[in-house]
Amino acid sequence: MASKKRPPADSSPAKGPLRENIEAIVIALILALFIRTFVVQAFKIPSGSMLNTLQIGDHILVNKFIYGVKLPFIQKTIVPVKDPKRDDIVVFIYPEDPKKDFIKRVVGVEGDVVEMRAKKLYVNGKRVERDYTIHTDRRVLPGQLTQRDNFGPVTVPKESLFVMGDNRDNSHDSRFWGFVPLKAVKGKAFMIYFSWNGRDHSVRWRRMGDILR
Repeated sequence: MASKKRPPADSSPAKGPLRENIEAIVIALILALFIRTFVVQAFKIPSGSMLNTLQIGDHILVNKFIYGVKLPFIQKTIVPVKDPKRDDIVVFIYPEDPKKDFIKRVVGVEGDVVEMRAKKLYVNGKRVERDYTIHTDRRVLPGQLTQRDNFGPVTVPKESLFVMGDNRDNSHDSRFWGFVPLKAVKGKAFMIYFSWNGRDHSVRWRRMGDILR
């Protein structure tokens, strides 16, 4: 009488709970790093240069894919998508200190002629008025003293941006340190996901989930 053959025993060792947990954590970390590097990154607003659009203590999400896929560290675009346009709120590497990230609004792109006359912005000779801009100082300072209120005209060079803060009287921007190279742009700010008022230690619930324009 023929004997039944037994199936070969599984020689691979069973995964223990510790190994499974470690693998899950590693996969989660890799996925989070990929998303942070190429898709979406969170930033915190430390200053009032973008008031009233952005408050000190706002935590925002930045779309890093919208302007193309860039290699980290060298900021080389390997998959171009589109360039920033006027009125976009962008996060970029501060040209005067690569260790810092700045956030401003694009007011001029390649080839645009930008000028400030008595606090009024002109692009390509046309007055630009936006309801998101504010002025906190009634004085109009002469161009010989500062470039805050009277500036230019200057032409935005190739593959560069001219950026300004919405809080026009209290913003350290392109009027003072020049243009932003496109390769320095990290992404476009699109949403406030959390907001914290450090003065009274309260959460600004109404700002959470606001889409930035």
